[in-house]
Amino acid sequence: MESLYKTQNGKDEILRLYDEKLAELNIQSTAKFIDTSFGKTHVIIAGNPSKPPIILVHGSNGCSPISLETYGDLMDSYSIYSVDVLAQPNKSAETRLSMKDDSYGKWMNEVIDALKLENVTMAGFSFGGLVILKTLINNEHKIKEVFLSAPAYIVNGNPLKALFKFFIPMKRFMKTKKSIYLERFLDSAFTEKDDFAYKYLSAVFTHFTMDFTPVPVIKSSEASKIQTPIILIAAEKDIIFPGSKMIKRAKKIFPSLKQTVLLSNSKHVQSKKDNSVIASLIVNKEGR
Repeated sequence: MESLYKTQNGKDEILRLYDEKLAELNIQSTAKFIDTSFGKTHVIIAGNPSKPPIILVHGSNGCSPISLETYGDLMDSYSIYSVDVLAQPNKSAETRLSMKDDSYGKWMNEVIDALKLENVTMAGFSFGGLVILKTLINNEHKIKEVFLSAPAYIVNGNPLKALFKFFIPMKRFMKTKKSIYLERFLDSAFTEKDDFAYKYLSAVFTHFTMDFTPVPVIKSSEASKIQTPIILIAAEKDIIFPGSKMIKRAKKIFPSLKQTVLLSNSKHVQSKKDNSVIASLIVNKEGR
């Protein structure tokens, strides 16, 4: 299989940034590789081992240290398993799965089985939301509840807005390496400035072969079968997965939807303040 990394030096740079972010978090953690039928999966284990389990799933072009930072307020309340999604710029296998079937769900359930987890909470951002919903479709019996932040797979935004705000700046940066284009992309996607995202995505856009396959949306017939409680956090100013549109459809198709939150000033990637709001929501749900 041809590598998704364009060069070995490029891969080394991305994984160096991965390790840099993890070290910067200054948390106690261990890591393990899990064998699945789709390839080796890297998981970082952190938090409080005496507390209930939660699986964190990062977004597209992301990695586990980013999830651990995003949900950092959960450290005392959960035993945390932060999973590197396959075929993303991280330490898991480079096997690219189809978004059209439930391959991502089968893979994640293999990870859950290997970790010997029961009654597990899941929390995911963006593409991580798609992974979580695919997991519920495939087999939801070991999952207690899920928290989806600006998730993919429920609605898509205006394709022209996405083209001009996201994909054209991204492509221009990839071609020219001019920082102005990366800054335009980040300004469209991020609620607040993120220095690590600048460094990491600069390396990813330069050295990693990304998947530009259009993101599908869940069928109403599949959504109607999900019984696991869903808490949906949407972002009002999200261009790619618009918050109000998302909540409107979610209320129609998910019978297990328990709560929705619309972050009024949030773009696709939430601010640190909003991340704390989300973490508080998760912790308080656990306490009920």
